[in-house]
Amino acid sequence: MFKKIFGNVRTKSPLIHNITNYVTVNDCANILLAAGASPIMADEADEVVDITRLSQALNINIGTLNTRTIPAMLNAGKEANRLQHPVLLDPVGAGASILRTETAQSLMQAIDFTVIRGNMSEIKTLASGTGTTKGVDVDIADKITSENLSEAVDFAKSFARQSKSVVVITGAIDIVTDGEKAYCIYNGHPMMSVITGTGCQLSALTTAFIAANSDQVLQASAAAVMVMGLAGEIAHDRLTGFDGNASYRNYIIDAIYHMTGDQLEGGAQYEVY
Repeated sequence: MFKKIFGNVRTKSPLIHNITNYVTVNDCANILLAAGASPIMADEADEVVDITRLSQALNINIGTLNTRTIPAMLNAGKEANRLQHPVLLDPVGAGASILRTETAQSLMQAIDFTVIRGNMSEIKTLASGTGTTKGVDVDIADKITSENLSEAVDFAKSFARQSKSVVVITGAIDIVTDGEKAYCIYNGHPMMSVITGTGCQLSALTTAFIAANSDQVLQASAAAVMVMGLAGEIAHDRLTGFDGNASYRNYIIDAIYHMTGDQLEGGAQYEVY
């Protein structure tokens, strides 16, 4: 199943509109190209409706939030909904500031999101309206472990039902759920946390996967998480004593560029709850 889902991204090559974090915009573009999709970045409010019409899906990321781009996010999201295009929300740093928290909540009220992807702190903030976070990283108290996994899955399923979205919560163990079924994914490597933007890249990647597999949003979202995690493992195995996090970032993109469907099927590590 995951082999076919990945293959659809490569054969359909969906055009993904990204209103995203300017810290990681280049990496988001390159990871989409590596997977076989096409990126376009546009965040001018007067242009985004036209770009949304050209694209097959929309990725909204509030990582470098500013008041200029909020109307652009709303305009693009509403147009994507009108066109019935998949839309993903990455509420980066929700809980870190009033502006971030209120913007994420207002976006959720105005736009129907196909997928919401964040760490546990960000998702808890969306669920409760308030929260704590370590900048744009997960709060230590919210880390997903084998000990609290069952509780975390129950929370994720509840929020998926509440938001009527597929919810992707990333961490040492990733959870992907539509409210009924949950994939708990164990792929990845701890070194991924020392690269700025692996979460942003995953959001862009997930948007491409759901665009190419709009009839299997849950499975496509899980496949994207598996691809990113598996790429992190492959890239780490490639590191030499002279390499650091900059090389690791590039090796992750390379790993996705060369990844096959069979490699994904063989390397995916997950349980279904």
